Amino acid sequence: MSMSEPKIAVIGTGYVGAITSTCFAWLGGVEVWGLDTDPGRAGQLAMGQVPFYEPGLPEFLAETIATGRLTFTVSPHEALTDADVVFLCVGTPSGADGNPDLSQVESAARTLAPFLRDGTVVVNKSTVPVGSGNWVRTLLEDSLPRADRPAFQVVSNPEFLREGTAIDDFLFPDRVVLGGDESGLRRVAELYRPILEQAFEGGRPERLPELITTGLTSAEMTKYAANAFLAMKISFANEIAGLCELVGADAREVLPAIGADRRVGRPFLSPGLGWGGSCFGKDVSALVATGLEYGYTSGLLSATVEVNLAQRAAVIRRLQRELRVLKGRRIAVLGLAFKPGTDDLRDAPALDIIRRLLAAGAGVAAYDPVVKTLPPDLSAVRLAADVAEAADQADAVLLATEWPEFQDVDPSAVAAAMKGDLVLDGRNVLDPHAWASAGLRVVGVGW
Repeated sequence: MSMSEPKIAVIGTGYVGAITSTCFAWLGGVEVWGLDTDPGRAGQLAMGQVPFYEPGLPEFLAETIATGRLTFTVSPHEALTDADVVFLCVGTPSGADGNPDLSQVESAARTLAPFLRDGTVVVNKSTVPVGSGNWVRTLLEDSLPRADRPAFQVVSNPEFLREGTAIDDFLFPDRVVLGGDESGLRRVAELYRPILEQAFEGGRPERLPELITTGLTSAEMTKYAANAFLAMKISFANEIAGLCELVGADAREVLPAIGADRRVGRPFLSPGLGWGGSCFGKDVSALVATGLEYGYTSGLLSATVEVNLAQRAAVIRRLQRELRVLKGRRIAVLGLAFKPGTDDLRDAPALDIIRRLLAAGAGVAAYDPVVKTLPPDLSAVRLAADVAEAADQADAVLLATEWPEFQDVDPSAVAAAMKGDLVLDGRNVLDPHAWASAGLRVVGVGW
């Protein structure tokens, strides 16, 4: 390997790690090694197979592996020997107290320590509590003999990838945030240069990303604060939608009018069943937990979570109001993933609602274009092959995830399959007139 081609190692090849390693290798000028403890996952990726659903990634991965710049392995020796920059991309699932579980970060640091050398930059991309950069540095130092400890650096580089659009989010970000000491930041910024300058095939030089450099702790806080704000925006939309229903206003008219103000903006100002997924709930809870460590109560953040959970309970109340008794009723749920474009079921509103329906004695059939298996505790749910099969003999249909194909469904086919006539549009994406023309009652959120 020439001096002009740095070696990058990515520890952890889950969602963020797979995207990070593939995109850096695709951009060129570097040799990338993806390291995972799971031989199955590393083997799948090495063959160009993606173990999760992400549009465009299988083709992108296969194309990149063919260049010879990207290798996946379970061998720390192969991946970490002579690595110039090491990205930590391991999972940090939420613990019972709201704080993230950092055992995978700790394990990754201990694996990495023996391979550190002078000038190695350790980049934390895992979402970790504020102050974890210092903790990782201490872990690494404590794993090394004091006498000849190499001069390495730790940089925080939070990821802002959205499931379903992750490749675009990596290559065309609004900003790249790097936190740490100047020399470490410079080295990592150099890796991002093709992205910052949009100097690659298909780049968009008319809209260059912003490079934001901060201290280590500020970069870690930025990740949490960004997700907390987006989650709060959705919860705000849901709170206004609830008030609209009470006074007879229409949230579909009110919220776009608010969002037309550039200071507010339209994205994420969408009422519905609320947010789910692996980030928003985990990150808001982590910020609240951080505050409590310092005796600080984060009232706004706590309310953001409460409003979100209330949306799930509100759906059950609405079904009870319309159907009276849920016991013995058949409910069809359209969409299971927490949002379109992914097969991720983590904290998916649909699953929470289904559990509540089953507890109330209802029978549930469900259809999702991508999700084909459910957790063991939902074995009572009948997974249908399409929308019509899910709606068969249903007393009510609930649209829980706004997959685009649900907007193209023929309402009359659904009406013919159903026993009842109630359609709960949990995402406000169906055309109420078209569905009403088929003899169905459409009830949305906030109108």
